[in-house]
Amino acid sequence: MCNSVHVMRARIVVLSAALAVAQACATLPQIGRLVQPVRFEADERGSEVRLLAPRSGDPLGAAGIRLWTRVTNPNGFGLTLSTLRATLLLENRHAATGDFPLGLPLEARQESVIPLDLTVSFSDVPALATLLRRSSTSQPLRYSVEGTFGVEVGRLGSPTFGPMTLFSGDLRPPSFGR
Repeated sequence: MCNSVHVMRARIVVLSAALAVAQACATLPQIGRLVQPVRFEADERGSEVRLLAPRSGDPLGAAGIRLWTRVTNPNGFGLTLSTLRATLLLENRHAATGDFPLGLPLEARQESVIPLDLTVSFSDVPALATLLRRSSTSQPLRYSVEGTFGVEVGRLGSPTFGPMTLFSGDLRPPSFGR
């Protein structure tokens, strides 16, 4: 009889544990729906392009591109934008990648404007020749930023979103002193 009591208790413990795991798993999709991804958009400050002199790793020189980006937390709770892995496309051609360990805290429904600085090597991207040619006519280049990003949400975890198109805009060529 003592043995059957132990067996019964063991079964109850196992059944309770299985029930707890099943309930936790059932709430995971609900938690995923609770955390909405932050939104990115090109800020009205636009973009800045500056030419960089040749250096080790970039013997032909490069362009430093700063994209002013508005980041919005649509959630009713604060979170931290922890990482951003971005790919810059110029006229639909791969131009640069950047990995940004941000640590940007965003309160509920808060927005913040941040610069994303990318370096595009002249030796790697034919689209940069177009950028330089267009500088004489002041025609902008169409750009888009694609990527993935992660947020930290306390007990809700650290979800990652993407890959997706984050934002797009027009890149103004450098003015060369005009």
